[in-house]
Amino acid sequence: MFAMYRPTTRVLALLELLQTHGRMSGAELAPRLGVDRRTLRRYVGKLEDIGIPIMAERGRAGGYALMPGFKLPPMMFTEDETLALSLGLLAARGLGLAEAAPAVASAQAKLERIMPDQLRQRVRAVGETVKLEAGSAAAPPKDRAGNRALVALTGAAQACRRVVLHYRNQGGDASVRRFDPFGVAFRHGRWYTVGMCHLRNEIRIFRLDRIAGVEALAEAFERPAGFDAMGYLVQSLATLPRAFAIEVLLKTDLASARAHLFVEAGVFEETAEGVVIHNQSDELEWFARQLAGMPFDFEIRHPPALHAAVEECVRRLQRCSAAPG
Repeated sequence: MFAMYRPTTRVLALLELLQTHGRMSGAELAPRLGVDRRTLRRYVGKLEDIGIPIMAERGRAGGYALMPGFKLPPMMFTEDETLALSLGLLAARGLGLAEAAPAVASAQAKLERIMPDQLRQRVRAVGETVKLEAGSAAAPPKDRAGNRALVALTGAAQACRRVVLHYRNQGGDASVRRFDPFGVAFRHGRWYTVGMCHLRNEIRIFRLDRIAGVEALAEAFERPAGFDAMGYLVQSLATLPRAFAIEVLLKTDLASARAHLFVEAGVFEETAEGVVIHNQSDELEWFARQLAGMPFDFEIRHPPALHAAVEECVRRLQRCSAAPG
């Protein structure tokens, strides 16, 4: 039964039921809407008043159905609205709530029924090729160029079509490169695309806010089987060269290590002695604090300066925990 109270809402719900099920009897419709048969007939009349043709069959086996061939006009969205809608549905699916999943699927199905083909394809492309950081509230890129890049790259990734990227690196140097977009990911407030760069002949990651333009090509590419754009992005960000290369033996198992250290902490290597974590960091003090919060023992292998950082962390904790006087 619909938890609805406004007649207008129930009238729209009636239309949705007839669109979804084709033909329904009054005995089926009335309880679904939470009304009696007389009110149901009044709602049918309201739909006819606004030009929606409904066939009514009398008798115990009778029912209601939309006139064959009748379709509502397509729902129109701007490109920005389409992107926001697609990301909203994707984020809702990523919540991991069992109760939310059917509602999200139902909402998407309703929208797709009344969307033009091109718009429907864009929504599906985002849903099939974008990966969001768990628990993140992903927003579209901050400018129109980023929006256009996201739409173009998700469409190309879904169709496995090569593109030409016009890109500027951190220093502002421009380049043009042929690129196979394997997927798009959102992490820590930034959008990235991951794929094969034919200028470097290797898998590379590009920030969408640095992409000046995307040109679609007719050439197809083959995505590696099971490729995980988010997994590749996380691994790459964790191993970017920084000021200190850190190696620490964690005296625990792999599951416990991953449960107490977030994925960007480094690359985990399971060994006979425990789990070795390899990290790149610009701040040893920060990493020392991560080690201090772990419930298992560890052994610092590299760099020597990390010993001093951990010792200073211990001294600070002793000062803070000392009794007054």
